[in-house]
Amino acid sequence: MKDTILIVDDMEINRVILAEGFKDEYEILEAENGKQALEQLEKEPKIAAVLLDLVMPEMDGMEVLRHMRRANMLTHIPVFIITAADSEKTLMDAYDLGAVDVISKPFMINFLKCRIGNIIELYRHRNDLEEIINEQIERLNKVNLSMVETLATLIEFRDCESGEHVKRICGLTDILMTKVSNMYAEYSLPRAEIDKIVTASILHDVGKIAIPDGILNKPGRLTKEEFEIMKQHTTRGCDILTQIPNIMDVDIYNYSYDICRHHHERYDGRGYPDALSGDDISIWSQVVAVADVYDALTSPRCYKAPFTHEKSVEMINNGECGVFNPKVLAAFNDSLEEIKVKEPPEGI
Repeated sequence: MKDTILIVDDMEINRVILAEGFKDEYEILEAENGKQALEQLEKEPKIAAVLLDLVMPEMDGMEVLRHMRRANMLTHIPVFIITAADSEKTLMDAYDLGAVDVISKPFMINFLKCRIGNIIELYRHRNDLEEIINEQIERLNKVNLSMVETLATLIEFRDCESGEHVKRICGLTDILMTKVSNMYAEYSLPRAEIDKIVTASILHDVGKIAIPDGILNKPGRLTKEEFEIMKQHTTRGCDILTQIPNIMDVDIYNYSYDICRHHHERYDGRGYPDALSGDDISIWSQVVAVADVYDALTSPRCYKAPFTHEKSVEMINNGECGVFNPKVLAAFNDSLEEIKVKEPPEGI
């Protein structure tokens, strides 16, 4: 099957010469202005190259380039500028926008076939390589997620609450991290990073594997000594993670380690294990901390009945569960409709 070339020029004679020269090797599409060119690009996304005149009515070649750049088309479609005697500045502007080469008039067809053919082949190989890399990344991400979920599942055998708890924490972390990122420029993160943080949040309590059953599932209040042992799940979790860094995505590992160690830190420095305060605590650990507290309050535990959504929100905002970053609290309060869980049985 032949590749397709789009020839964009308001001069019909130029289109005819180029079309005649390339018709044996390529399928030919034509446009006499920039507007028609964009319509062709929308209809035929598999175009192998664009031969683009700069000076045209309705929409010139520079505007076509700008549109293609905004639409991220130039990473996959090479654009060759057709020109007679445009200024050096104009040509440099075209190159800066993403054009790959210049076709000078009068046309030397055999020479153009070699230049255009070589670049089309180069783009084809690059696009194929990019597709292969993306497939490998996707497979790696699935392996990472599977491995993380397997580790989290181990907690279910120790703590009957943690299995569903980690699933809810993922959802809450996604909602809150997205909200914080959108509300505050200093905490803004791309979607791909938020997805890694959500995956990493699964392992926030992995250290509970190392906590004795009598403490982990005690139905009453822990003694001071027992609570000190329970607090060790943050650091013991990090000890577990240090044994597996080479089989995890490095970013997920780093997020997991930080969240595991610091999801019980508090904004005023009265948390554990490191007594960090303010923004010395990473924003993702701060977010998971709020998610963890909210879920703990609204869920039944072996040592307590669940609180209502409203009561839990009141306790978090009143500082009854520790002091949180005011900006994270603002994001939390702005997300209440999204995070509200099913109400506990009446009378609780």
